[in-house]
Amino acid sequence: MGKTETIRARVEPRLKRDAEAILKRIGLTPSEAITLFLTQVKLRKGLPFPVRVPNAETRRAIREAQERKNLETFENVSDWVKSVREM
Repeated sequence: MGKTETIRARVEPRLKRDAEAILKRIGLTPSEAITLFLTQVKLRKGLPFPVRVPNAETRRAIREAQERKNLETFENVSDWVKSVREM
C-alpha cells in the first residue's frame, strides 16, 4: 500500500535535532522511525515500551529477579505450568 498519510507534530527543536542525529547513525530517517513506531503500536496493541513508574513492590520484584533472589525452581515444564495454574 502506498504511503499517502501525513503526520505533523510540534516538538522542541533540540529534541528533533538530537533524535535525527541518533536516527542517522542507525540508518533511519525520521519518517522510517515513526513508521516503525506506529507498526509496533499496531502489533502490540499499545505502546512498545512501558510508560509507568513501577511501584515499590514491582521495583523490589525486579531487583530480586536481577539478583536471582527468591526464585522458585521446577523439575520440568509440567510442574511449572501446574504452579502457574494454581496461582
